[in-house]
Formats: sequence, structure tokens, C-alpha cells
Amino acid sequence: MSPDPSRSWSASAAPTADPYTRRPVVGFGEPEGYDERGRGRALGARARLRPRSAAVAACVVLGFGLIGGAVTGSWLTGDSAEADTAGTFAAAGALWHSVPVDQLFPPTVAGRGAGPGGADRTWTRVAVAPDSGCEDAFDPLLREVLAPAGCARLLRATYTDATQSHVTTVGLLFTKADAAAMDALDRRFEKERLERRADLMPRPYPDEGTAAAHFGARQRASWTVSVLTDAPVVVYAVSGWADGRAVDDPQPAADAVRPGATTAPAQAGLGHEAQGLADRIERGLRRTVGPAPEKTS
Repeated sequence: MSPDPSRSWSASAAPTADPYTRRPVVGFGEPEGYDERGRGRALGARARLRPRSAAVAACVVLGFGLIGGAVTGSWLTGDSAEADTAGTFAAAGALWHSVPVDQLFPPTVAGRGAGPGGADRTWTRVAVAPDSGCEDAFDPLLREVLAPAGCARLLRATYTDATQSHVTTVGLLFTKADAAAMDALDRRFEKERLERRADLMPRPYPDEGTAAAHFGARQRASWTVSVLTDAPVVVYAVSGWADGRAVDDPQPAADAVRPGATTAPAQAGLGHEAQGLADRIERGLRRTVGPAPEKTS
């Protein structure tokens, strides 16, 4: 049977080698979805329901779908005045297991005006990490900072630019936190300027046989971390050169995109790579259920 591209992340991934440490295998029942390179995985056999049971199940699913769709739609359109805040927050946090990988991390991402001087960018996905927990996904200090929010699921993908000179890993950390905890985490990041600390850079996700094969810890050049307060999600991105060169002085994207920045990551546009891709993946997250107005870069 050919793979169904509409399937979600709910899949059991085979163990893969990780340049930092081997992650535990995470199973979710039905062996469906995508493998570590974003390729469709064959669907497992489903148990048959009796006609009566199937009808009841369909009604229940339809009811929850209508409720969840209405609630999530309010979040996506940004209408916080009329939205059921608690329901909206919960619906957004459940998107990771109901939305296909190609919606959260499209095979190609257009970045109109996202490059230095307003130049256009196009990113192509070269690797998709199996959905996982956070135990081995972050450096110890960043993991400690994010710990109060908890980790429900971590989704990651790595992209390359049109010239295959740069690589960027973008991640969506779905937390277990409520709105108050996300607000507190966001305030801490802002007050302590944690998104600018080089010892709190996210880890990249490399993949053998791709442009990201040599994208390791020492290759991190620029990064951004954004704590959402209207959803239990932390969005981040980290960029570097595809040729595997080490970076001795990485620079946060917020500084690297400033006019006149003279560091190597800034002049290479790696701050724009991280910031531009993270922004567009976040926008895509907000568009998953219905259209929403976008802010111009």
C-alpha cells in the first residue's frame, strides 16, 4: 500500500543514530506517518469496527472536531476578545499529533523579503526528525531553562537555502505548560535576555547524505528562540554553514540581522536564515486550521 501524505506525526520511529546521543524509541501505536527524512511510511493495518460502533465513533469524532475547529480557528485569526482562552490554548497545543508534517514543515518555504536587504529566500527541507521527547534534544542548560514548561512533544526539521550553502534547523517544542506558565517563561526570556545567550543555543538536527550532514554543535552560527504566550509552543531555529566549518563566535539572530552588523554570521546572512525560517514556520502553525492575516516582515 502506498503511503498517505495526509497522515499525521503519530508514528513509531525506528532508532536512529544521533551525533550527540542515541534517543529512545518513541512509539504511538499505529506505524504511520513519516520517517527521519520526511519520507512517507507505510500504514499499519487498522482494527475493523462494527457498523454500530463505527457510527458512534464517527459522531463523537465529528462533535470534537467541530468544537476543536471553532476554538482553534479563534486562535488562528487572533481574535482574543471573543475566543475561549482556555479552549484555544488547549487546541493549539494538540496540533502536533493532528497536523501532517508537510503542513508544519513544508517541503519548500518561500521567504519573500527574508534575506539581507529585503532579498527573497527559498528554503528546501532536507531532513525531518522523528517526533520525540526533549531528553537529548537540547544542551543541558537550555533544557534546564525550558524544564518548568515541560515537554509534550518536540518536532524538528532541517532546511537548506537555494544555494545549499547554509543549513537551518527549526523546531516546535509543544510544552505541557498552561497559559500562566508560558507567560512566566516568556517574561524570563525577555527580562534575562536568554534568547541572546550563546550557552542557550538550540541543537541542530543533522542527517547523513544531505546538505546538513555536517551540521553539528560546533557549526551553530546564529539562532532565535521565541516563547509563544497564546499557545503552549516554543519556536526556535539555529543556522550554520553547510560545509561543516566551525564557528567560534556565534551571534543571536536578533543582532545578526541589524544593519551594519559585521560578524561573519551577520555578513553571511545566517541571522536572516534563522529568523526568517522560524517566523514562517510559526506563521504556518497559525494557519493550520484556517486562514489568518499575516504581518509583513
